[in-house]
Amino acid sequence: MENHEHHNHDKMDHSKMDHSKMQHDHGSIPMGMPGHDHHKMMIKDFRKRFWVSTILTIPILIFSPMIQEFFGYEWMLPGNKFWLFGLSSIVYFWGGWPFLKGFYDEIRAKGPAMMTLISLAISVAYFYSTATVFGLEGEDFFWELSTLIDIMLLGHWLEMKSVLGASKALQLLVSMMPAEAHRVKGDSVEDVKLEELEKGDIILIKPGEKVPADAVIVEGESYLNESMLTGESKPVKKGKDQKVIGGSINGNGSLKAKVEHTGKDSYLNKVIKMVEEAQKTKSKMQNLSDRAAKWLTYIALAVGFGTLATWIVLGFPFVYALERMVTVMVIACPHALGLAIPLVVAISTAISAQNGLLIRNRTAFEESRKISSLVFDKTGTLTKGDFGVTRIESVDSEYSKDEILRLSSALEQSSEHPIAVGVIKKAKEDKVKIPSQENFNAITGKGVEAKVEGKDVKVVSPGYLKDENIKIPEGAYGSAAETVVFVIIEKKLAGYIALADAIRPESAEAIKTFKDNNIKVMMATGDNETVAKAVSEELGLDGYYSEVLPHQKVDIVKELQSKGEFVAMTGDGVNDAPALAQADVGIAVGSGTDVAAETADIILVNSNPQDIANLILFGKATYNKMIQNLVWATGYNAFAIPLAAGVLYSTGFVLGPAVGAVFMSLSTIIVAINAQLLKGKMRKSKEV
Repeated sequence: MENHEHHNHDKMDHSKMDHSKMQHDHGSIPMGMPGHDHHKMMIKDFRKRFWVSTILTIPILIFSPMIQEFFGYEWMLPGNKFWLFGLSSIVYFWGGWPFLKGFYDEIRAKGPAMMTLISLAISVAYFYSTATVFGLEGEDFFWELSTLIDIMLLGHWLEMKSVLGASKALQLLVSMMPAEAHRVKGDSVEDVKLEELEKGDIILIKPGEKVPADAVIVEGESYLNESMLTGESKPVKKGKDQKVIGGSINGNGSLKAKVEHTGKDSYLNKVIKMVEEAQKTKSKMQNLSDRAAKWLTYIALAVGFGTLATWIVLGFPFVYALERMVTVMVIACPHALGLAIPLVVAISTAISAQNGLLIRNRTAFEESRKISSLVFDKTGTLTKGDFGVTRIESVDSEYSKDEILRLSSALEQSSEHPIAVGVIKKAKEDKVKIPSQENFNAITGKGVEAKVEGKDVKVVSPGYLKDENIKIPEGAYGSAAETVVFVIIEKKLAGYIALADAIRPESAEAIKTFKDNNIKVMMATGDNETVAKAVSEELGLDGYYSEVLPHQKVDIVKELQSKGEFVAMTGDGVNDAPALAQADVGIAVGSGTDVAAETADIILVNSNPQDIANLILFGKATYNKMIQNLVWATGYNAFAIPLAAGVLYSTGFVLGPAVGAVFMSLSTIIVAINAQLLKGKMRKSKEV
């Protein structure tokens, strides 16, 4: 029998989790609910600044001498350069304000990055052009300054919209809760606001309604759709004493349920909180992109001023040298880089949450691609965790199968033992009227006995039969994975009941996926050698450990790690806590509200092993997307900076600031689209 003793919940080392905020051009990506509103306001602000600046840019372009010369027309206003200066000043100070503010914040934090670059570029352009209005020899490029600000605003606006798209999954979760609940008071039902619900209240859930709080059914049965919460597509049948999760959708039956958790203690809120935390957690890749952005800033500044000096030394006019410098500064803004990782992080975490994978530790999720050994806890993961009767046989014509079940269930109703629970469950399924018993007695380590309807009835283990020299009937052991108990009535063997923890249908498929990905699959179980061996052989595992106590699972993980394996441990998160901490990736399995108490890196809402396979495949896809985005973002800069500096000047090709800005924004949009492609990856891994 699996050791079901519950150990004290080991508090885990949370140093595994780095809760520093995820920095990015606009500070951290606000994924929370207030943050979400703030994010929406920022998008609105960027949109407004973009449209106003773009409208002001039209007359700036029309009246710019450089543009008129290019298109061969002449159309000057009285005091033309002052008009240009006035309109450009509005674009610079009002349209460019987010960048100037960002520059101030970065300098104050001693972390010059992208905003520093944009601000330098637009400021150099603005103040140089202003100087030409008031007497400095040279041509202004107000038009370039304006178009640059427009394009930067557009890039930021689109970028923030795509970030918001990633957080919509969380918004969906939040909106899943209904606004009101039907509270039952005696014979009447009253409609109350959700926040007025208290633990212990009885609520009525009508057909087709959303469940307003985590609760336990006290009356009625129905099918519930929990797909948005757990990723389980099939509606789940629930009846008396079963839990329902707030936010799930009731099917065709009417239910009365007792409220267990409300508000911030609810399962849904815990999921939201975990996902928000995960999206704020910095991963190794995130730190890498931050470092790259910082170095790119220093390189851009050095190359920018180097470009200015070089062109002046080569005898070119200052205005030309300055334009080259401005272009280099524009091109070098690591916009796409600032977005490359945060966007993938935000999207992958939100998609995972919708599919029943709750990521608590970003780095562990990224590293799931390295897993070489996977240790499963058997019960409830590879098997259903539901110890059920598989066969009932009679060996005495006096007693039918039904009679054996009826009499044995009388003894088992007093016990919490998994065998007893299985027998009672079968009796209830078959609608057996369970008789009462008297003189109940436990036979230490061998079974139970009592008087039922005047008969002496015993339910015992094979060991008892051996001690009493009673021959075990042929065919009693059908499968090694079964546990068999014998029923003795009036000192005569009447029959036997076989029970087993059935293997999940998804297990074999999941194990095939692991093998295809060169991952060794082990099983650690408290069950005996025979059962462990049978399950292991049936599923084709690479190895198993039987009769393992919870604290010994840590040693199994350590032993595998000492052999150079990258180990993932899956367990129920309570007695397996130390092993989950020791593992390179700790995956807690187990549905329902207990999920928040877990101490693993990743939590699977369902106990389905196929979800672990999806997790690893999705982890790989996420990591690949991050690498692709980093390579694209840095590669783009490496290619464009020299062109902007003028290395191909001799061929007649020089990259202008406005064209540079267009390409840079395109780079950002490509990175954003690439991150969005992750959604398809999750669908693919689920179909595998």
